[in-house]
Amino acid sequence: MEIRRAIEEASIPHTYVSANCFAAFFVPNLSQMRTLLPPKEKVHVYGDGNVKVIFMDEDDVATYTIKSIDDPRALNKTIYLRPPENILSQNELIAKWEKLSGEVLERIPIPSDEFLASMEDTCLVGTMVL
Repeated sequence: MEIRRAIEEASIPHTYVSANCFAAFFVPNLSQMRTLLPPKEKVHVYGDGNVKVIFMDEDDVATYTIKSIDDPRALNKTIYLRPPENILSQNELIAKWEKLSGEVLERIPIPSDEFLASMEDTCLVGTMVL
């Protein structure tokens, strides 16, 4: 929000593209942190696992981003990429994996407060990346 405010206050022409989650990073590992591989026996479920997110293919995001460059309708706007078929909860993602793989994973719940506390030690929380 700080970066957005600074851009808008400086009257810099802009277009924001809101794509939520990159599929290649979050789908193969069933949204597990610190790995890109799918779990084999156990899966961490964040909160109750029912929060919906939008999984977007990176190439699709790039296409929309490039197309917005010369489109005057996108100037000083936010483009939200939200295809309905890409909106899933972590539980739904895990269920799809279990159906495809034929395996049932042990679900280990991670309460929201524990998850947020674990993020405090990372360099992404409380910093501004430019």
